[in-house]
Amino acid sequence: MKNLIVALVVIISGITNVFGQLPDQKFDIDKTTAIVITDPQNDFLSPDGVTWGVVGESVRKNNAVENIETLFKLAEENGIKVFISPHYYYEHDHKWQFEGALEKLMHNINMFDRGDQLNKEGFEGSGADWLEPYKKYIKKDFVTVVGPHKLFGPEQNDLSLQLRKQKIDKVVLAGMSGNLCVEAHMRELIEDGFEVAIVGDATASAILPGLDGNAAAQTNFRMISSHVYTIAELEEDLSK
Repeated sequence: MKNLIVALVVIISGITNVFGQLPDQKFDIDKTTAIVITDPQNDFLSPDGVTWGVVGESVRKNNAVENIETLFKLAEENGIKVFISPHYYYEHDHKWQFEGALEKLMHNINMFDRGDQLNKEGFEGSGADWLEPYKKYIKKDFVTVVGPHKLFGPEQNDLSLQLRKQKIDKVVLAGMSGNLCVEAHMRELIEDGFEVAIVGDATASAILPGLDGNAAAQTNFRMISSHVYTIAELEEDLSK
């Protein structure tokens, strides 16, 4: 009986180890690959942004501001197209009759607020504006800014359309915030038939008592995407 128990433990342990080892697939960056960056905006990435108190720790730890800028540089140097999926709330969005918890919070703190689609008054330097170091890249013709997403994923904007029209099949995804908009974009793009890799340290997430958004995001990136890069690994991959 003792020998049988030992044998069963060994078998179960072996099965657990097999299923515990997730395959890390190779991600080939080619002419059908684009970089997608979500929400590279002041309210997430500037110390003056309305969410800095909860995302700042993760932004600093991941070196996210600098790593996102490195993505722009790498894209320009290697002829890779960049697509920005921003987050804007217009005046009419504040008339919604029901909201999830984070939607309510974002509206209460006026996150990503601007007047309307045609009104840029007060936009420059606002929480909805691009982080200043990124502006010189976003103005260039290798970057496409798609319509804003309203909650977390790209289901309500034209990101997939713009990617398809440029014959993009693969996406290297990064931006803010990791466990919300980045993860939601990852899930939707994969469901829509794109091959997706994540740059894990070019994202960051809110960290609250008992809630670590960054840990949750990194776990799900690893479980769902084809590959999770560090920015250093991506640089090395592109240098080959």
